[in-house]
Amino acid sequence: MQRNQQAFTKSFAGWFVVYVCLSLQVSCRSHQEDHAIRFGLASAPVTLDPRFSTDAISSRINRLIYRQLIDFDAASKPIPSLATWKKLTSLQYRFHLQSEYRTFHDGTHLTAHDVKATFDSILDDKAAVPHRASLYMIASVEVVDDDTVDFHLNTADPLFPGYLEIGILPAAQIKQGHSFNTRPIGSGPFRFLSWPTSDRLRLERLADQQVFEFLHVKEENTRVLKLLRGELDMLQNDIDSELIKYLGEQAEVKVTMGRGSNFSYLGFNLQDPEMSKLSVRQAIAFAIDREAIIKYLFSGRARLASALLTPDHWAGHPGLPTYRYNPEKARQLLKNSGYSAVKPLRITYKTSSNPFRIRLATVIQSQLEAVGIAVDIRTYDWGTFYGDIKAGNFQMYSLAWVGINLPDIFRYVFHSQSVPPEGANRGRYASPQLDTLLETAQKQQDIAVQADIYQEIQQILYQELPYVPLWYEDHVYAARNNINGYRIYPDGNYDGLIDVYLTDSQSQLVKTAID
Repeated sequence: MQRNQQAFTKSFAGWFVVYVCLSLQVSCRSHQEDHAIRFGLASAPVTLDPRFSTDAISSRINRLIYRQLIDFDAASKPIPSLATWKKLTSLQYRFHLQSEYRTFHDGTHLTAHDVKATFDSILDDKAAVPHRASLYMIASVEVVDDDTVDFHLNTADPLFPGYLEIGILPAAQIKQGHSFNTRPIGSGPFRFLSWPTSDRLRLERLADQQVFEFLHVKEENTRVLKLLRGELDMLQNDIDSELIKYLGEQAEVKVTMGRGSNFSYLGFNLQDPEMSKLSVRQAIAFAIDREAIIKYLFSGRARLASALLTPDHWAGHPGLPTYRYNPEKARQLLKNSGYSAVKPLRITYKTSSNPFRIRLATVIQSQLEAVGIAVDIRTYDWGTFYGDIKAGNFQMYSLAWVGINLPDIFRYVFHSQSVPPEGANRGRYASPQLDTLLETAQKQQDIAVQADIYQEIQQILYQELPYVPLWYEDHVYAARNNINGYRIYPDGNYDGLIDVYLTDSQSQLVKTAID
């Protein structure tokens, strides 16, 4: 594999340098004519309504437009954002709205009535809101006064405040059926300007009226070229290792790395006759050489994963081993399951049309074929791919979970009642034992006891393999030299845009950084 990697690196780098040299000769209009900061995206946001956003890009942009009652600190513990809170009883929490950040972008004042309307709309069983499953414990929401709202629970959960990280919407517009999806109204640090095409979204930072454009540029090489030509100012992630290396050698851009917590995995349709066999899933786990993939495709910018939560999460499982590369064991498992060279296992592997994800899928395909599994890769644009995954229309796929803070993610992903649209159990995994443990964990009032139960849950998932854990990818950020002040967050959110600022070619400040 090393010889192939070296040959690929040499040919790819040579081709790309020629491509860049030719492309840079093409004249283009000055992209800074309006001093907008342009952020290149590999995928476009799906929705600007935080109640319905489940993809990473939408969720990250919605964090900029809307404010939530709570946020999380570096240890994934909930902290006040719009509101402080007090636990009155095990089944009642009182939230008091703070004075800051309580003006919606349409000029109206954010009150407890907006909080109630937001969560009532999520809990409406006729609305099919995907986040409703994670808020099942809410019995009712009561307005005490304009600044105070009570949440009444039907099930005690000491982690309850951490579930309320969904952006607050204005009640009047909810009642009118306003299309937040395309014309968002929030109270966050950025307000919506326009979404003239599906590939171009414009926001304005309220603190200084700095305009930001989020531009969907599907092709990876094109994004990098646009960055070098000054048509884009910033990129985060979805950059091939060789392109990262090339960018790091260019004087006009700077490249920064940051440790990530996003969990990459292979998912299976457990209702499929082949994927329902544990021995098949185990064979796939042992057939994948994760360490080689991390070394050569990621250039070391990832960590091996054994569970959805990182080992340093308070509910993580630091003692859980990883599935080490063992092709002989994979072949034996397949043989014991009745597969052979005459009757090979054939599976379809779905992924997005992102070039790096296709390359990654091709490597996994090669490793699986080496143990006797014939893999048919199917690539789709993001919307089609994600729609198929939610609908259960797949045998095997690869995706990543991002921005995970609460261990309740296990219920959302693996409980038998969390099949879409009630949750994200896309593989239709069903385990009465796991369901009982998930329900028991959420009834516990002692966090230490909860942590023990969640470790047991992770041990079961490790053994039953509804997912094959792959790695936690690091983040990479590339920007032109006149972009300053950006910070990389472990979950890959875009909060660094709150502080980023632009200077001109003489390093004179064009827009003032936010203190």
